[in-house]
Amino acid sequence: MPITDWPLDERPREKLLKQGASSLTDAELLAIFLRTGVAGRTAVDLARDLLTEFQGLRPLLTADRQVFCHGKGLGNAKYAQLQAVLEMGRRYLGEDLNRGSPLTRPEQTRHYLSAQLRHHPHEVFACLFLDNRHRVIIFEELFRGTIDGASVHPREVVKRALHHNAAAVILAHNHPSGIAEPSDADRRITLRLQQALELVEIRVLDHFVIGDGRPYSFAEQGLI
Repeated sequence: MPITDWPLDERPREKLLKQGASSLTDAELLAIFLRTGVAGRTAVDLARDLLTEFQGLRPLLTADRQVFCHGKGLGNAKYAQLQAVLEMGRRYLGEDLNRGSPLTRPEQTRHYLSAQLRHHPHEVFACLFLDNRHRVIIFEELFRGTIDGASVHPREVVKRALHHNAAAVILAHNHPSGIAEPSDADRRITLRLQQALELVEIRVLDHFVIGDGRPYSFAEQGLI
């Protein structure tokens, strides 16, 4: 049965307009993005097939172009459309943390860092540099690869902090596995960075580990 023959309150678009986007399932949200199905399958059916094929929404949204375009009902046009939507989301969150914006809400920082780092297929270490009133100076990705003592160099972090005349920093890196629990290496490099930055009177306010769900905060766990 085509979606146009469904009861109004069961159609994804009408349900979103009436109840809000949070009321929709992953398949319903994806169906709105897809707009149409394929022969014998509604957009919702196709969305469910794709979620099963890719094993979830995130693997679908972060798939590279070649893998994405092999999905049923997908192609270059849908890939370009999706990338535009994802980038708009990142820029929307980034507007709250433009240069000079004060950090007033912890969740604001969480959402921003997740948007910037969660999509990377490899580990990325970044810093949010702040002035003495905790206003944003700049966000920078500094290192890529496994986050340990060999790949994150405290002297480079100190150099960038001094370059921006930062008074404080928030550290962040992602775990592509989706598991936000910090490793022993994460704890060691956090301590080394704290010690290095303290020598030039720059405070480390927090270190966020970005995975699936809520980012892990070193400060909330009493580790900073």
